[in-house]
Amino acid sequence: MDVAVIGVGHVGLVTAACLADLGHRVVGLDDDAAKIETLLTGGVPFHEPDLPQLVQEVTDSGALRFTTDLGEALADAEVVFVCVGTPPLPGGGPDLRFVERVGVEVASKVDHELVLVEKSTVPANTGRRLTHVIRREQQARGTQVTNVHVASNPEFLREGAAVHDTLNPDRIVYGTSSDFARDALRRVYAPLVERTGAPVVETDVNTAELIKHASNAFLATRISFINAVANVCDRVGADVEVVAQGMGMDARIGPAFLSAGLGYGGSCFPKDVDAFLHLSRQVGYDFRLLEEVGRINVGQREVVLDKLRDELWHLAGKTITVFGGAFKPGTDDLRESPGLHLARALIDEGATVRVYDPVASDGVRRELPDVAVFTDPLEASTGAHAVVVATDWPEVVDLDLGKLVAALDYPILVDGRNCLDPEAARAAGLRYHAIGRGHLEQH
Repeated sequence: MDVAVIGVGHVGLVTAACLADLGHRVVGLDDDAAKIETLLTGGVPFHEPDLPQLVQEVTDSGALRFTTDLGEALADAEVVFVCVGTPPLPGGGPDLRFVERVGVEVASKVDHELVLVEKSTVPANTGRRLTHVIRREQQARGTQVTNVHVASNPEFLREGAAVHDTLNPDRIVYGTSSDFARDALRRVYAPLVERTGAPVVETDVNTAELIKHASNAFLATRISFINAVANVCDRVGADVEVVAQGMGMDARIGPAFLSAGLGYGGSCFPKDVDAFLHLSRQVGYDFRLLEEVGRINVGQREVVLDKLRDELWHLAGKTITVFGGAFKPGTDDLRESPGLHLARALIDEGATVRVYDPVASDGVRRELPDVAVFTDPLEASTGAHAVVVATDWPEVVDLDLGKLVAALDYPILVDGRNCLDPEAARAAGLRYHAIGRGHLEQH
């Protein structure tokens, strides 16, 4: 099929490359000329494992090309995926201006029947509003008013494993309001279904939109729940790692997303929890559970600060090294990064902060221009009074702890991801603190 992808950020570029890999003819469009130039010259504008190789393969074969010209992208398109940003607004809802703009521009240019697919994460009823925008724009121009079919096809990829997740999905979800749109999306995903046997959920647009927000809100709830359990574990001397293991063995619960730590971040969970809460308020439902999910998540930063205060008394004048600027391993995404939130809190208390990150150092420098940023963890730790693990990069998990102790002024480490071996840390001479493992605390 002929497919256009509008917006080649994280979701859009992965979608475009993977659809090209499935055998479709794909055009990737973005109004950021510098981003398109990077792609045209063989680069990828962000860090995502396996993506550069895949983009190279499908561009070399001619299956994927890039442009800044919407008319060119739409010329032959049967299906158009909308992958533009939906950043959070101050009130908690998503900013849908870019989605609306795509609807207006597509309506003004398209002269044939196609399906316009929401791939960006949007709240329920966005499809209805987008359809209204398109119809209004076409009526104002006196053009055909039935040739654009709006659909929803949420993504469930994880940054750091986006290519794998897209080509090996747990499920494929799409919501449509016409047989034309349903049949088109069946054709889009037929090669993937044949290749993987992935189950397909066909539903209406509102339900598909809600599946995405409900999924992310539930995963965030699991993380906040186990973090709340971890805080109880610290107070009673229990081990949250074993608690989570015991819980996860229950087939009704399972082990995923039961890792206690510094809390979730990134472009999805914080924004989607807030957006789902905002939607609930708009329709008159008081979803207080989600309010508590967000409050617990933010509170995990204070848990780490308390452990540092217990060790160092005052943080003013102390040098603290934060291992991890990206919100998770495998990406350079800094959005809502727990490590950066922690760094800012430490600065507010008068600490000198250093940040180590193996791939996101340039972004950290832009976000925290007054903070020393390192690409070597031992160099970042030399002379520091304490280290906090904020991102469980393999380079951190595999670090020589004896060398870390030698580099530090005070051998204090707060493991905000529970990713290090406590016995190995103590054997190396570290005063080791974890999340929800109070029985290991050293006093």
